[in-house]
Amino acid sequence: MRHARGYRRLNRTHEHRKALWANMAGSLIEHEQIKTTLPKAKELRPIVEKLITLGKRGDLHARRQAASQLKQDAYVAKLFEILGPRYKDRQGGYVRIMKAGFRYGDMAPMAIIEFVDRDVDAKGAGDKARVAAEEAAEE
Repeated sequence: MRHARGYRRLNRTHEHRKALWANMAGSLIEHEQIKTTLPKAKELRPIVEKLITLGKRGDLHARRQAASQLKQDAYVAKLFEILGPRYKDRQGGYVRIMKAGFRYGDMAPMAIIEFVDRDVDAKGAGDKARVAAEEAAEE
C-alpha cells in the first residue's frame, strides 16, 4: 500500500531535490513558463504556489522565507514586486500544467508549467537583456 508517501523522490537525494526545486521555481518566476517532465511539474506546482502566497503577504518575514528557498535575489524581488500584486485578488490556482507530449529519446511525458495570467514578453527577456549587456560591454 502507498499510504503516507507524500512526494515523488525522482531518483534524487534530498539535497539534490531541494536544489532542483529552487532552480526550477526560480526559472518559472523569471520566465513565467517552462517545459519539464510531467512528474517534476506536478511536484513543482505546490512549491511555487506557496511562494506566490508569500509574495502576496509582502512583509519582511515572508520575504526572508522566500529568500531562503530561492537562489537569487532577483527572483525574490520579482516575486514580491510583480507576481504578488498581480495575484492579490486570486484565492489560489496561480499555476497551470499542460501536457506536451513525450520527449524524443526516452519517451518521458513532458509538460508545460506556466502562471495563469502570465506576461508573454517575460519568457526569455532576461536572456535577451543579458546578451544586449554583453554586446554593449564589448563595444
